[in-house]
Amino acid sequence: MIRRRSKFENTNMEPLRPKPHYGILEGTVRNLFGIPGYFVGKLWRTKTVQASTAEAVAAERIGLVPGGIQELGTIGKTFRLFRRWPILSSTILASMILIAIFAPLITTGDPEKANLRHRNYPPFFQDAAMDAEQIEKGREPANYFLGTDILGRDLWSRLAYGARISLAVAAVSLVSGILIGTALGLLAGYYGGLVDELITRFVDVWLGLPFILIALVIAIVLGTSFMTVFILLALLAWTAFVRQIRAEVLTLKNREYVLSAQIAGASVTRILIRHLLPGVINTVIVIATFRIGQLILVEAFLSFLGAGIPPPTPAWGAMIADGRGYLRDAYWISVFPGLAIFLTVASMSFFGDWLRDRLDPRLRQVE
Repeated sequence: MIRRRSKFENTNMEPLRPKPHYGILEGTVRNLFGIPGYFVGKLWRTKTVQASTAEAVAAERIGLVPGGIQELGTIGKTFRLFRRWPILSSTILASMILIAIFAPLITTGDPEKANLRHRNYPPFFQDAAMDAEQIEKGREPANYFLGTDILGRDLWSRLAYGARISLAVAAVSLVSGILIGTALGLLAGYYGGLVDELITRFVDVWLGLPFILIALVIAIVLGTSFMTVFILLALLAWTAFVRQIRAEVLTLKNREYVLSAQIAGASVTRILIRHLLPGVINTVIVIATFRIGQLILVEAFLSFLGAGIPPPTPAWGAMIADGRGYLRDAYWISVFPGLAIFLTVASMSFFGDWLRDRLDPRLRQVE
């Protein structure tokens, strides 16, 4: 029997196929390490919809690259890079984390040490006239990066140590919220019936309670301390995970691999941890990135009301409260902590939005 030769063998031509296109970051990782890995391929994939074979052949024949990348100038490529990757938000978050970690090394003074001779001292960028005014008041010349507060404490040192407090409190509370919320969501979605009804109704009732009022009552009864703030934020963090995880599990538990595990006699614990949890881990990560910004904001709000971190420990919300009566003469006392809260919460929101687009296969198809 004579095998029929293809047209490519007859003409010694190779078929034209679309070439894979990698983003700048993923291409660099592939060239340097050669191992993109599961997470790199899942998080750093920038090419969402590849051209069909006919489009690729037509593009190569006319000398164009699919997507018109060659037509982009420097400004266009820069804009495209910033649109595809959370460069700005990641830079801000990384800076906040580094400031919190290396606070003892980058600060110039004790955040709790007061110096009344330098109270409300202006930051370094103020003009010379304000410095001369401070000297005329009988104060010694000083050099404070972001000025001082109403008690003469270094504001830059308090901001750096306040970042450590805020991030640590929010992170610990978020971990407890992830564990509780994910466990309840898995149980509600897998068992269904009465268990699902009880957990769902409990979440509805909990969301209907006035959290701020409850927080103030708990702070009055237990007193302001780190443990009180941890408890309050943990009580707030878990509710966001239950409903989303439950909805995912209701779909996943009817998949073939879960039914096969049930037929094979796998225990409920094994099915939940080995088969269902990996399917909802992306949702957990996305919710956590959104939730940690909200927890930082709530912690600052509690500190502003006096129900959060007890003084003189630096906390961003308490620093804003200290300067609310001096906004005209010493605006920096409240403005700089407020700016730190805004940048941190907004960066976490933008990063969570990008992460949701990367991890959701439906949203990955949209440029």
